[in-house]
Amino acid sequence: MAIFTKAQFINIAQTKTTSVKNFKSFVIEARLFSKSNATTSIFLSHSHNDKDLIEQAITFFRTLNISVYVDWMDETMPEKTNGVTASKIKSKILLNDKFILLATDAALDSKWCNWEIGIGDAYKLHSDKICLLPLSDSRGNWIGNEYLQIYPRIEPVQKDNYSLYDNIFKVKYPDGKETWLNDWLKK
Repeated sequence: MAIFTKAQFINIAQTKTTSVKNFKSFVIEARLFSKSNATTSIFLSHSHNDKDLIEQAITFFRTLNISVYVDWMDETMPEKTNGVTASKIKSKILLNDKFILLATDAALDSKWCNWEIGIGDAYKLHSDKICLLPLSDSRGNWIGNEYLQIYPRIEPVQKDNYSLYDNIFKVKYPDGKETWLNDWLKK
């Protein structure tokens, strides 16, 4: 399995940011969250412990003209999590075209991420609208969980044994089939 290390992913996202817009403009767009200008919208499930990676993920997807919904950027969310939070998150998972889990070890430890992927599974799996973006540590280690093996995942395309292409990504399915990320995002 070829997955991004956190450092590789950050490097790719930062390269995209400097070539297109600065991160603050992406955050402002994410806060406003308008599907009108984008071809697709995603609900980005993540651990709040991965805030630096979330910022990079927003950049990564926004440069692909994808709207990204992140719960902590939503000013209508309650300050303290409660039942209203859960209801709003569920409705946002349903509202957005795609569900992507930023699958770090911290996200896999999060009760919210596990609950969210259950919601995403119920509403998005059969229509091919759920995917993982697994990120490993610097040594390439990624714990994962057995149940995550049923989901497609976003992977980098490798040039050789040591480097990745900067702007070529694929979605790999559990059965071994693959499609280009841009094609999957437009389905």
